[in-house]
Amino acid sequence: MNRSALVEQLKEIAGAANVLTADEDLLAYGFDGTWYESKPLAVVLPATTAEVSALHRLATRERIAITPRAMGSGLSGGAVPLQGSIVIGVMRMNSILEIDEADGVAVVQPGVVNADLQRAVEARGLFYPPDPSSLKQSALGGNVAENAGGARCLKYGVTGDYVMALEVVLPNGDVVRTGGKTLKNVTGYDLRALFTGAEGTLGTITEITLRLLPKPKFVRTATASFERIEDAAQTVTAVMASGLLPTSIELMDQLTMRCVEESTSAGLPIDADALLLFAVDGNHESVVESELEAIATIAREHGARSTRVAATDAESEALWAARRAISPSLARARPHKLGEDVAVPRSQIVAMIRATREIAARHNLQIPVFGHAGDGNLHPNILCDRRDAEEMARVKLAAREIFEAAVALGGTLSGEHGIGLLKKQFLELDLGPEAIGIMRKVKDAIDPLGIMNPGKIFPDPGGPDAFYLGEDSST
Repeated sequence: MNRSALVEQLKEIAGAANVLTADEDLLAYGFDGTWYESKPLAVVLPATTAEVSALHRLATRERIAITPRAMGSGLSGGAVPLQGSIVIGVMRMNSILEIDEADGVAVVQPGVVNADLQRAVEARGLFYPPDPSSLKQSALGGNVAENAGGARCLKYGVTGDYVMALEVVLPNGDVVRTGGKTLKNVTGYDLRALFTGAEGTLGTITEITLRLLPKPKFVRTATASFERIEDAAQTVTAVMASGLLPTSIELMDQLTMRCVEESTSAGLPIDADALLLFAVDGNHESVVESELEAIATIAREHGARSTRVAATDAESEALWAARRAISPSLARARPHKLGEDVAVPRSQIVAMIRATREIAARHNLQIPVFGHAGDGNLHPNILCDRRDAEEMARVKLAAREIFEAAVALGGTLSGEHGIGLLKKQFLELDLGPEAIGIMRKVKDAIDPLGIMNPGKIFPDPGGPDAFYLGEDSST
């Protein structure tokens, strides 16, 4: 089928206004938060599960690749389409279908923005914990596809811990529902877990049922600054070993703080080597405050030069605004940045930080380190200029060494961003060939034609030596 005929069939399914073919539209749907770019054949914006199913059937019949896409804010290349493929954008499917207070669940479409759901449920005294830094821009369909995390993961877990049911359109157009509203459900294989974090390689998610919690009545925030980042890392380990369970423990190193201050003037202690940001929540104010003071005491015992408890909600929000400002602030520090997302056991945080600093020095690069230190999820960001070929060669080596260091320390390639295009060449390093073989069999069983978001997760021949950053704007 030629392109014109295909576009006409797409319009018959979703309506002419919802099929985009102009170059500017194709470019806008051809990238995410990485450097990968690719131009799809067309972009379709369906409004219903039936339309998504019809699109899948058409793609199957014509053997055309399809890439599901929500807001495109991902950081691993998962939503970047294969050239000549069809993007199925789910942003029009953006309704909160139900907030069930009795059962403590929300039923949503995949285009609902995370922050919008949080506001809606909190207005009813409920709480949806997963809070990626992009919560104001990222949609829940993408959050589920990447199994997104956030600062509150330390206490509350990642997106997958709240997915109770999914409606998914399989590559051939069949619609399956898995899970339900019950808190316990061990009937058959856990297909919810299979589709969660699959990065759109097994189907398009069209409806999500999410578990909600009662909203905590009190939230308090504190900071601790350190002359040595090693002391900050050891404080994290000590806090977790004490039996306390903060909502969050966030880490910023000095370079990160300097970039944030240059951008926002948040009042961070830029002469310190590191800052820890703690949050504690609960339903009893006295307990929350005593836990926060206990954390501050542990920080001082492990070398904190100063600790401070936010006196007001506004002061607390200013601290978290500074945390959320990290990524855009780093983007202003140099023309480009490569954001990484490794996770190591908490006992290895010090070793991972040291390894990252050694890698930065060895390759003469600036690599600020920040992240969710409480669960060992660190975000080394390599600052660079993509126009400088010599520097980019060093960036590529540094990124590879960061991945290798994380795995060598008993960690993993990704804590919350996914694999996508960015890390697929290192998958065997992390999982081993046997596990990848099982994953390929699952993929082949569900998607025998290989049309569902191809090119993602699974490595191409060549292993790490074929590692590609998207630096020449092609995939």
